[in-house]
Amino acid sequence: MLWPYKTPGIPDNLFERFPGIPLSKREVRLLLISALRLNAQSVLWDIGAGTGTIPVEIGLLCPESTIIAVERDEDVLNIIRHNCDRFGVNNVTIFEGSAPDCFRELQPLPDRICIEGGRPIKAIITEAWKLLNPGGRLVATATTLENLYLISEGLAELQARNVEVVQAGVNRLEMRGLNQIFAAVDPSFILSGEKF
Repeated sequence: MLWPYKTPGIPDNLFERFPGIPLSKREVRLLLISALRLNAQSVLWDIGAGTGTIPVEIGLLCPESTIIAVERDEDVLNIIRHNCDRFGVNNVTIFEGSAPDCFRELQPLPDRICIEGGRPIKAIITEAWKLLNPGGRLVATATTLENLYLISEGLAELQARNVEVVQAGVNRLEMRGLNQIFAAVDPSFILSGEKF
């Protein structure tokens, strides 16, 4: 078994990757999962699922949950499928489609939404919010100033409650030649809000 533990935080190198497709770094995933505030039987939509790190982590943590991973690229979908198989996760449905156009085809409706990318980000948030069940949470990540602004503005316009913004600044110990140095992981912002 690749990850025999009951805690999140799978090392990045255990995931299969596809060149050019970003992978949510382990430390950022931990913050993101925490912000989702999952229940044992949550229904999660992961929009822009990339390599499938979030579906795998949550699938292992909450095996009774329903997870829908949305990606538009068939090659990337195969990576998600492969990573789910590698970790023995079987509660993930992989959906090929472009956000937000595909949202009306997704069932069941979510009580948790994770948005890890996509354009136009503000339209994706607005359309996802319409389908989010009352009492649900939306969590989105931003790695650029533009997306930070658009996500923040979108949550304000949607009158999201209990909005939180966390900036993750992570440094990892790495070997460079004979020396150990701390190398910075690209900073990420994690924004979350609740629907009432």
